[in-house]
Amino acid sequence: MSSKESNSDLQMNTWGWKDVSLEDGRDFLQIRVPPYCDILKMKQVPALENPEQEIENALSRPIESRPIENIINSRKSPSRTSVAIAVSDETRPVPYNGEREDGILLPLLKRLERIGVKAENIKIIVATGTHLATSDKWKKETFGALIKDKYQIVDHNSSSSDLCYLGTIDGVSVKINRGFLKTDIHLITGLVEPHFMAGFSGGRKAICPGLVNSETTYFFHSREFMDNPNATNLVLKGNPCHDFALKVAYEARVDFSVNVTLNGEGKLTGVFAGDLDKAHYEAVEKIKRYSVIPVNHEYDIVLTQGGNVATNHYQAAKAAYGVIPIIKRGGIVILAAHNSSEEPVGKDDYRKVMQVLKQRGPGRFTKFIKSSGWRFIPDQWQAQKWDQFFSKIGAFDRLIYCTTKIPPGDLKELPGKSGYELVEEKSVKPDEMLQKAIFYGIRKIERKIKGKPKMALVREGPYAVPVEREERTNQCPL
Repeated sequence: MSSKESNSDLQMNTWGWKDVSLEDGRDFLQIRVPPYCDILKMKQVPALENPEQEIENALSRPIESRPIENIINSRKSPSRTSVAIAVSDETRPVPYNGEREDGILLPLLKRLERIGVKAENIKIIVATGTHLATSDKWKKETFGALIKDKYQIVDHNSSSSDLCYLGTIDGVSVKINRGFLKTDIHLITGLVEPHFMAGFSGGRKAICPGLVNSETTYFFHSREFMDNPNATNLVLKGNPCHDFALKVAYEARVDFSVNVTLNGEGKLTGVFAGDLDKAHYEAVEKIKRYSVIPVNHEYDIVLTQGGNVATNHYQAAKAAYGVIPIIKRGGIVILAAHNSSEEPVGKDDYRKVMQVLKQRGPGRFTKFIKSSGWRFIPDQWQAQKWDQFFSKIGAFDRLIYCTTKIPPGDLKELPGKSGYELVEEKSVKPDEMLQKAIFYGIRKIERKIKGKPKMALVREGPYAVPVEREERTNQCPL
């Protein structure tokens, strides 16, 4: 074994334990948790019984907006109208596929063509922001042949020299995707869920940071914004990320938006079409009712998972950050993440700033990057959020990061305790690694507190927001 731990730390009698199936990207991990482990789940919300009809209803009766057909007909001849549609990348499980009954994109495209908009005049732009470009395989799986084979689908490039100047907003020279801005009609789509910086995802985020230049993205993720207590889950009022993104989106002129909400099983629960802000706000009102999980106390151990969003270590920060309100200082967090991206850690800049975080120690990164000698590095915002998480638990080795997609050597270079340290073989299965981590964490805390730990599993990972009841009442309003 590569670990110093004894075998007794990695084995336990699990008689009477609860069987749990935990999301791991598109797969599921089968593990067992002790009977005293609280399963923290989002409120159960049924999927739409007839998603096709609900999608049509939303498009026909949009929120604070005319239907898209009316908007186009009021401008110019549909046959001469160009349309750009911003879509989410692989970090958001938006149901786009034209072969699925809950696919939101094909009904929209059919409406455009029925009124005379030509397929060759429709461009679908993946709003990647500064994320990695999406693969052709992902596009085929996400959109399906009915869309992929007929329409132009391109990735946004935030560092492209061919971006259009949008204007100066809050002192920042904002540029935006030319293919989007230079079309006649601007449509955006997305998923509304809690977001650890912007309060909630979806809506204006399709534009900023989805389609803007790198410099604007850096401002959106600036250290001042990240350090603002309102730049967190569930908060829109006073959130600098939200305020700035909304200004940019208004300047870019969004003619029509389509956002969705999903339940804990990833099923469609709502479709919100219409005005950029009003439709987004109604989706926010719906999702916050069942994504918040009130708890009565903090826990010694919290087990969570990165969900579909954790395509790499960079994205997995959302799941870690989400448990800050319920983990005790000095507690242990066990995080499972599928990290199935071609770059399972993240970009080189992310690796650099995470090395700085590891060198400085928990709680010291943000202070360090405020020093006069620090030069801004892209992706430092994610390291700031990791630093806020590590500040709470107090030590790097109190995070046990479980994945088999990041090579052992690479994972060891990142802050946290590698799940590989708890297994004997490098070819170990993800659920075996996670189970060993659970055993290890329980033994560790038992020795510390001389008793059974308070333990919780955040079933839906980054999609849920567990908060102590007192803290919930003190949260900033929308």
